[in-house]
Amino acid sequence: MSKIKIAAAVGATALLAGCISFGAEPPESLLNLTAARTVAAGTTINGDMTQAIAVVEPEAPAKLAVTRVPVQIDDTNVAYVKDAVWVDRPTRLFRRLLGETIRARSGRLVIDNDDAALTPTNQLRGSLIDFGYDARTASVVVTFDAVRDVNGTQVMTRRFSSTVPGIAAEAAPIGAALNQAANDVAGQVADWVG
Repeated sequence: MSKIKIAAAVGATALLAGCISFGAEPPESLLNLTAARTVAAGTTINGDMTQAIAVVEPEAPAKLAVTRVPVQIDDTNVAYVKDAVWVDRPTRLFRRLLGETIRARSGRLVIDNDDAALTPTNQLRGSLIDFGYDARTASVVVTFDAVRDVNGTQVMTRRFSSTVPGIAAEAAPIGAALNQAANDVAGQVADWVG
């Protein structure tokens, strides 16, 4: 291909790129949850389905059904933290965190995906009630109402919560504090599940 044709193609591409918009500017970074305790690479966990536990994606109110971080301004008003965006919905992130924490603490076989072929009768599900910033107290709050179904014969419920106070109303410190609070709640749940 001649240099003229290459230059023309590059010029046309540059002009076209200026005409196309794929949405708003992406955020500088995305927030994620990382487990405080993880299973080491190469670790094998065996077990039969009677001892395994399925971690189901929690339900959540509409304010958490997005990838933004909610701010409770007062009893009736909710906003979102500027520039704070999750890599996925908080319910999915929290599910993976719960699964990894239970697996790491107990060595138990944990199914934390939606594979219909692997559905143990022991299940952990529930509702993620709070997962955001409270402007009234300058704190982050994570609250999870857990429902544990043991072999389809016994059901137990329990509320778990963690608050991290004194957090600036900015994306980075809020993200770090939510990770801390979510790990605290996941640890409490892992101890309860056993």
